Amino acid sequence: MEHFDASLSTYFKALLGPRDTRVKGWFLLDNYIPTFICSVIYLLIVWLGPKYMRNKQPFSCRGILVVYNLGLTLLSLYMFCEGAPRQSAYASCTDPWIQRSCQETGSLVTGVWEGKYNFFCQGTRTAGESDMKIIRVLWWYYFSKLIEFMDTFFFILRKNNHQITVLHVYHHASMLNIWWFVMNWVPCGHSYFGATLNSFIHVLMYSYYGLSSVPSMRPYLWWKKYITQGQLLQFVLTIIQTSCGVIWPCTFPLGWLYFQIGYMISLIALFTNFYIQTYNKKGASRRKDHLKDHQNGSVAAVNGHTNSFSPLENNVKPRKLQKD
Repeated sequence: MEHFDASLSTYFKALLGPRDTRVKGWFLLDNYIPTFICSVIYLLIVWLGPKYMRNKQPFSCRGILVVYNLGLTLLSLYMFCEGAPRQSAYASCTDPWIQRSCQETGSLVTGVWEGKYNFFCQGTRTAGESDMKIIRVLWWYYFSKLIEFMDTFFFILRKNNHQITVLHVYHHASMLNIWWFVMNWVPCGHSYFGATLNSFIHVLMYSYYGLSSVPSMRPYLWWKKYITQGQLLQFVLTIIQTSCGVIWPCTFPLGWLYFQIGYMISLIALFTNFYIQTYNKKGASRRKDHLKDHQNGSVAAVNGHTNSFSPLENNVKPRKLQKD
């Protein structure tokens, strides 16, 4: 295994250049094999999980889902805007790197603000200690992609297999791997923007999922459609900001910028297709059913389920015709 890891490191160095030494020794970052194995296990569970659950009763997972989504909401909020923790917060840290991280980490917004990051292009070694703050927060962003594999596992346990789409699996499996490479080669600088926007979107998304885990809250949740719109806007803004680094280059490697633009385009294509399939066609189907009901002279009533209508004409008993 060590020989294989050494061969991989040599190949990566030849392809991408030397790694950023500031993350040397950090958890999961020294070699690619753990991240790769986690991704393979994830894909195997995606493949085998629904087969295993086929003849079993779905699990509720309601309490766990509330805690899980609340945890990811708070983590995303922390990455986006929380300030540095107090002394008491890191007094119990024992590992040297974790202790240093506990003491000095901030948030993406505060790190960018303190480092006076340039929107148009920002190198990876130009903001001193602020760069280190960004790196520490982005490590949590990378690690959160591993935690988010649980999204899919919960779908499998609850037998919501229709939610395990190509978009869902592609997005989850690719992000963990991409961010391993980002953390090892470009862990700050221009890399901050997409992660900052995504952390904000995840605050909205996981708070929605957490609330939807409580049945009594579901009638009041109306913003799912707008979360998808926010995700699409996030990708467009990231392309614009990344393109600025191409047009007005700095010391940030151009190859990473081109890759990010290509990846964002793939997400826009997949999310747009999801949006059309989920919302536009659903709306068109509703309008078609509504028109059909009126043409037949019937009235439709909602029975509490999306796209479920019950014509009242089926409940009306026919009257006998009176003879004159």
